[in-house]
Amino acid sequence: MRSPHRTDDPSCRTDEGSTGLVRFSDLPPGVLRDIALVWLADAVVGVSFGAIAVGGGLPVWVPVLMSLLVYAGSAQFSAVGVLTAGGGPVAAAATGLLLNSRTAAFSLALADDLGRSWTARLIGAHLVTDETAAFVLAQEGRGQRKAAFWISGVGLFVAWNLSVLAGALAGSALGDTDRFGLDAAFPAVLLALVLPALRGDSAARRASAAGAVIAVIAAPLLPAGVPVLLALLGLLAARRGPRRPRRPRTASSRSAS
Repeated sequence: MRSPHRTDDPSCRTDEGSTGLVRFSDLPPGVLRDIALVWLADAVVGVSFGAIAVGGGLPVWVPVLMSLLVYAGSAQFSAVGVLTAGGGPVAAAATGLLLNSRTAAFSLALADDLGRSWTARLIGAHLVTDETAAFVLAQEGRGQRKAAFWISGVGLFVAWNLSVLAGALAGSALGDTDRFGLDAAFPAVLLALVLPALRGDSAARRASAAGAVIAVIAAPLLPAGVPVLLALLGLLAARRGPRRPRRPRTASSRSAS
C-alpha cells in the first residue's frame, strides 16, 4: 500500500529500483550546507584520530583499516585508547562494540530510508551514524529522508577515511590534539541539528531531557560509553502522554482570537 505522503514527483522516487540513487535536489534548501559543515567537523576529528593512533605507537595501517571496516568514531577512539594503554585486541573490540551498540536503535528508526534491496540495506547499515540519523530524522518526506541519509552518509564515510589517513601520515607532528577542543565539535553540531525537533515535539523534549539527566548522573559512576547507552531509557518518557507537535498559528486563527 502506498503511503499517502508519497509524491509522484520523479525526483522523490528515491526508493524505487535497486541502486537507491538520490540527487542533491532532493534535499530541502539549506540541508546540504548543514551536511557539508558536518563533513568538515568529521574531517577535523578524523585527522585527530589518525594522529593520536600513530602517535600512540600503532602502525599507520591500523587506524586506516579500522576506519574502513569499523567506521565508528567514538568506538575507534576507545579501542585505540585500550590498545595504546596496553590492553589486548579482545578488550579493545569489546569496548568498541559496547559503545557502538547504540546504532542498533538508529538502524530501527532508519530502516525504511535505506532502500528496499539487500545491497542498499547492507551498505546503508555500515553508514549509520549519529550524524546521519540526525539528518534523516529532521526530514519529513520519504524522498528527503532517503536523500539526507545517502548524501550525508557517503560524504561522511569519505571525509572520515581520508582525514584519518591524513592524520595517520602526519603522525605525532600535530602534538597534543586536545588543545584544539575537537571533542566539542560534534556535540555542538548535533545539538544544532536536533533543536528544531525539540522545539516542535513535546515527546522529543521529554525523551531528550530524561536521557540527558540519566547520562549526567551516570557519567561519574560508570565507564565511558555506558551513560550514553543508559540515556536511551529516556525514550520511555516519550510514551507518557500524547505527542503534541507545536502548530504554527495561521492568519485566520490569529484574527479569530
